[in-house]
Amino acid sequence: MVKIAFQQAAVGLKDSKEEGDGDNSEILLPQAPEEEPPLAVQTKRSSLSGVCYLIMGLFVILLGLVFASMYVYRYFLISQFQHVPKESSFHCGFMYEDSIYSPFKGKLELQEDVTIYMEDNYEQINVPVPQFGGSDPADIIHDFHKRLTAYHDIALDKCYVIELNTTTVMPPRNFWELLVNVKKGTYLPQTYIIQEEMIVTEQVNDMQQLGIFIYRLCSGKDTYRLKRRNTRRRIDKRQAENCHHIRHFENTFVVETVICEES
Repeated sequence: MVKIAFQQAAVGLKDSKEEGDGDNSEILLPQAPEEEPPLAVQTKRSSLSGVCYLIMGLFVILLGLVFASMYVYRYFLISQFQHVPKESSFHCGFMYEDSIYSPFKGKLELQEDVTIYMEDNYEQINVPVPQFGGSDPADIIHDFHKRLTAYHDIALDKCYVIELNTTTVMPPRNFWELLVNVKKGTYLPQTYIIQEEMIVTEQVNDMQQLGIFIYRLCSGKDTYRLKRRNTRRRIDKRQAENCHHIRHFENTFVVETVICEES
């Protein structure tokens, strides 16, 4: 007799007993392997995850930079520029020495009103009638945009225009800082005088070319051009006819501008 056994579909099922002469036979079915996802699909998912993490990291860094920039702008830049107004006015008084008007080496006081226009880049100085004499009251404009200086001699009611001397005249921002320090008492100006001598050359007919600020100062007044002689430290008073003196403060020292007409 021939014995025939059939395999069943259940996994791990075994036949316990067979009809016949008592012989037992056991047949184990192989377990079907689990299907694994293709390698290409796994690589694609890993790449997408890496890109997402990279984007999130860049976004976090960008937010940090934005907040850091806002902090710097708010607490540093704004606080700094709040102390630099577009227009600043000062009433100044300076002590200086003059061997001519003060032969016993006493000190004289120079007073002036200064207005600094940061945005328009020019300075306006008003020198009142001095108490000691020897100097004319004047209005002065230093226009750093046009690079011109205008002197309005109030006693003569005449205007004089010359190229801006950046060696002697401090720019608006520097001059503003100097006056603030003088007002606080953290800096004391020098007491000597620098004298600059100028000669009248010709009359100005086209006032528009001088710029709006000098035009407003000198409009309707006789206006003349000047040429500069050597600027030097003042030792003694030069005796010259038809000369007018304007003393003003536009640096760390007092400047005496001498305007002379050629005879």
